[in-house]
Amino acid sequence: MAKTTFAGPVYSKSGFITTGPANTISLTADTTLTVATHAGKILLTNDANGKFTLPTINVDSNAGVAGSTDYNNLNNVGASFYFYVALAATDMDILTDGTDKFVGAINIGVTNGDYKTFIPGGSDDVITMNGGTTGGIVGSVVQFTALADDEYLVHNSNVLGSSTIATPFATS
Repeated sequence: MAKTTFAGPVYSKSGFITTGPANTISLTADTTLTVATHAGKILLTNDANGKFTLPTINVDSNAGVAGSTDYNNLNNVGASFYFYVALAATDMDILTDGTDKFVGAINIGVTNGDYKTFIPGGSDDVITMNGGTTGGIVGSVVQFTALADDEYLVHNSNVLGSSTIATPFATS
């Protein structure tokens, strides 16, 4: 099936099933993500030092009824990006364009039972995982969703770390 755009809500009484090899994308080098290629996919981070840049949030509504149904509308509010650490991080960054900032929280746990939640500061636009104190051990997961103008929501995280865990958030 080709691209399909709906102007109203879509209801499913029995759920949606997403399957097939196109639902995962291996990120093996520094990548600037796009909505068309990466949104809604499981992004396998296979670069321990990768720099993965989220797309700039576009809140342009292409005003009017036509804008809400036009599949060429560039508004990307609601687009989600799911990261799975497939290769242990050493200096892996997930970052915005510098204008967009993070809101929400990231959870990091270690094998001894320590668990902390970190909340970004108002200017934070980078998450760095080092495979230890700031997380990034294989099996770590975190989701980012374009929430509003200049705001990426960090959520659904289960990041694995070691030693004395510390915030992965920073400002570029």
